[in-house]
Amino acid sequence: MTLPHALNGLSEIAADYDILLCDVWGVIHNGRESWAEACEALARFNRENGHVVLISNSPRPASDVVAQLDGLGVPRESWKAFVTSGDATRAELAKRAPGPVWIIGPDRDMVLYEGLGLDLATNAEDAAFISVTGMIDDETETPEHYRDRLTPAAERGLELICANPDRIVQRGDQIIYCGGSLADLYEDLGGRVTMAGKPFAPIYDLAMTEAERLLGRAPDRSRVLCIGDGVITDVLGANQQGLDCLFIAQGIHGDAAKGADRRLDPALAADLLKAETTYARYAALDLKW
Repeated sequence: MTLPHALNGLSEIAADYDILLCDVWGVIHNGRESWAEACEALARFNRENGHVVLISNSPRPASDVVAQLDGLGVPRESWKAFVTSGDATRAELAKRAPGPVWIIGPDRDMVLYEGLGLDLATNAEDAAFISVTGMIDDETETPEHYRDRLTPAAERGLELICANPDRIVQRGDQIIYCGGSLADLYEDLGGRVTMAGKPFAPIYDLAMTEAERLLGRAPDRSRVLCIGDGVITDVLGANQQGLDCLFIAQGIHGDAAKGADRRLDPALAADLLKAETTYARYAALDLKW
């Protein structure tokens, strides 16, 4: 088993890269507060080495998520471009207009659908396809709350577009189910699922377009580093794109990669990665310079 190289900080490898494709939730904030060391590491990379492109599985367009980052105290100098799963998913939704679409998700995500010319359905019976951004009430609901509602849709053969492939995130000290967990349930029911966010190619295509704009040339893919805490999203996506990856092991995985001394244990980090048949060149408990 090949172990990831344990990093003390991003400064150890910063000179090797021109572009960072950096995850957001679990790396620079937890939904309740931002982490100053992570934000400063990105800001310093921007000042001294290259360009940071944030790449998030948020189901909302990046332009709508910026206000959330501002509210959490993420400095604008920590990033130079921002792409989301919502941005990539809008193209998929537009292909299927006018639908009608049965939408599942909280009201805050309705901005995803603005200007796409989609007609709305209120249930599976009247829909041409389903679009999921997450739980309607993600503080209390789990995927099992949706089994009875999604079963008829799967039986009808409706396609489900999932705008957030993440299965879970950490919000403060809570674990919250995301759209990807509903997509898993739907596939278990025999339904078809389409996703454009991490680990799938469309969101990386958007991110590399932003990288090219910032560099003024096509990026050298050997000098692009992905950073994230999600094994089946961030790490797998980097692997599929042939890009180096820094695995942030203390995100949604908590203490699972810590040894008895409370420091990163590369072998435990490798076990987390191997469980999903993935590999990261580097690992750290958290992001810092």
